[in-house]
Amino acid sequence: MKDLEQKIRSFTPVSDADMEFGLRFYRKETFNKGDFLVKPGQYIHDFYFMRQGCVTYYTIEEGVARVMEFYTENTFFTDLYPYIEEIPSESYLEFTEDSVIYTISKADALKVFDHSHALERFGRLSMQKAYINNFRQINRIKNLSNQERYLQLLEKRPSLFQRVPQYMIASYLGLTPVGLSKIRKRLSKK
Repeated sequence: MKDLEQKIRSFTPVSDADMEFGLRFYRKETFNKGDFLVKPGQYIHDFYFMRQGCVTYYTIEEGVARVMEFYTENTFFTDLYPYIEEIPSESYLEFTEDSVIYTISKADALKVFDHSHALERFGRLSMQKAYINNFRQINRIKNLSNQERYLQLLEKRPSLFQRVPQYMIASYLGLTPVGLSKIRKRLSKK
């Protein structure tokens, strides 16, 4: 749990006693590639930390997967809107690799936040970061060209291209698989 502890402390200083109290509420879980953490209609009662692996966050629209994010190591995640509003999810969280996560229930997180101002601050800041990341993805699709989005992803997260299927990368970039292939072919000629 050292990686989880370090990630929490990257948001705000936390005393050893408060950290020890907070970490005891996290459960370690393992999943296989192809397992689902969340499916549509499910209520979201947990917040997660990806220790190892990759999970794809997507919806199905008109029979086609629309990938919104890939969560990889050292990342906090959940289906945020249903988690906060306590409504059923409309999305999927599917593991695209064998994965290890730490899970904390919303009820336990609230106990931790009541116990420690520093951990409450961490919770607020981690939720803000998750929201901002979702907002940035929407803006990338709206404001960057197809090629710019591809190059930005290649620069910032090159390992994704070996970790997830290309059709999911294409969906994440707002492209068709053919469109992604054309961009890659065009860039390889330069």
